Amino acid sequence: MAKGKTYLKKDDQVEVIAGKDKGRVGKVLRVLPEKNQAVVEKINMIKRHTKPAEMNQQGQIVEKEAGIDVSNLLLICPECTKTGRIGRKFLEDGTKVRFCKSCGEALGSKA
Repeated sequence: MAKGKTYLKKDDQVEVIAGKDKGRVGKVLRVLPEKNQAVVEKINMIKRHTKPAEMNQQGQIVEKEAGIDVSNLLLICPECTKTGRIGRKFLEDGTKVRFCKSCGEALGSKA
């Protein structure tokens, strides 16, 4: 499977636009480019049954976040607080940045 391109990065605020968690907002914990997915905090929760690791420990049911396809996520601009499309451009010093297409502000610039 080919590695997918994504505009999301860790710690981005995103909104879910499709699926059972539609309309919910969360922070990106991990990006999985090989699966074209992202793991978002408290979104797409699944239950996993675990065996006891030691003799005196009990088995349990663990709830954790599963990956959600990046096509079902929209980035929230920290400047204008709107969800919208994201573009990429090069600055004068040659660095590549993401920018919000609704307000034009650069996202995640280390300036």
